[in-house]
Amino acid sequence: MVAVSLDHKDLRILEELQRNAKQSIKEIARKIGSPITTVHSKIKKMEKIGIIKNYRAILDANKLGYSTLAFIFVAFSREAGISQRVLAKRISELSEVQEVHIITGDWDILLKVRVRNVEELAEFVVDKLRSIPGVEKTLTCVALETEKETTYIDLRKLH
Repeated sequence: MVAVSLDHKDLRILEELQRNAKQSIKEIARKIGSPITTVHSKIKKMEKIGIIKNYRAILDANKLGYSTLAFIFVAFSREAGISQRVLAKRISELSEVQEVHIITGDWDILLKVRVRNVEELAEFVVDKLRSIPGVEKTLTCVALETEKETTYIDLRKLH
């Protein structure tokens, strides 16, 4: 994976989009002191090469009734005849799963899961997750509180 070369204006645009992706190109251009056409073309370029992957609303899970957040460690079993990547892909297709990471250490895969309550979490783990071929065992950790949850990337280190 090769990092893409970005100039100072690119980084300023990305900072603004991370703060508020709903703001207009005109507003971003005013804030960074660049012509609207330049900002527009830079954004389109960064979308095309995949630096900007998507735009989406960040929802408040608690206000929507999804108050239980859990991190689940998964041990992979080769006996199912599938690869660890295939297993991670199958798990990622479950609607309760927000993140899937193949990790190092004693466990093979780490999940971030959002559900409405502990009962729903139990159903997810027992009935869905553990029934997938390749899942050997799981360890579930329920988050009691969340101090920080973000997708923000500190771009100051790229300057």
